[in-house]
Amino acid sequence: MTTISGLGKGSRARLVKLLRDTKGTISVKEAVASFGMSPKRAAETLGWWAEKGWLSRVRRGLYVPVPLESSTGDVALEDPWLVAARLFAPCYIGGWSAAEHWNLTEQIFRSVLVCTAGRPHKSKSTIKETTFVLRTITRKAMFGTKSVWRGRVKIDESDPTRTILDLLDDPALGGGLRHTVDVIRNYLDSDYKDFPLLIAYADRLGNGAVFKRLGFILENVGPTEKETIEACRRRLTKGNAKLDSALPAKRLVTAWRLLTPKNWTPEGKHD
Repeated sequence: MTTISGLGKGSRARLVKLLRDTKGTISVKEAVASFGMSPKRAAETLGWWAEKGWLSRVRRGLYVPVPLESSTGDVALEDPWLVAARLFAPCYIGGWSAAEHWNLTEQIFRSVLVCTAGRPHKSKSTIKETTFVLRTITRKAMFGTKSVWRGRVKIDESDPTRTILDLLDDPALGGGLRHTVDVIRNYLDSDYKDFPLLIAYADRLGNGAVFKRLGFILENVGPTEKETIEACRRRLTKGNAKLDSALPAKRLVTAWRLLTPKNWTPEGKHD
């Protein structure tokens, strides 16, 4: 445990200036710009402040401030989204994390879902008690996002309709098929509902399985959305897709060229 200790007047003034010059996370490069000192000296200064408990090291060369009310420097991340945007850029917050933000789910997830066009070495990364689940996408797929403010920082997040698209593209991003269907139900009843935009997004993404899943799910939970169901039907591609690639699929719904769990229902019952 790192115990916070006092700073001299000059060191305190430099730290205050640095916090004023940065936004949520602090890199060696930013410290160089703030202090006008060499990278080596800036790195040493940041490291010393971390030892004193005023900063918390996220990874080599990157720190976050320790909240003033904390008695120790060993703290959980105050806002994991800020760290995600810094570590995994270019990226956006998506999947279940975006669904939570847009009030499309009442379920609470302890991890943060990040869609990144970077090349992370692992699909999960745990930093100071926060787990980041990483989904690698192409730069061409970086669309349908909205900037949201987190303190003084703008963070990219999938907009509500792009969030639905991502869950249809891979139900695992919504926490599984059952939860994905619940999110779609909530989208149907929300002010965010925009199926023409969803179809346009799906056309741009180019995954035929999205139309099969969307058409089939809407027939079950939103049968009045006839225009969207027909739009999906016109876009059926050859071959069969699975409703959820993570589940065993024993039944073929020929109308949608979709393999589903046997006796699947929108309430999540299947075998």
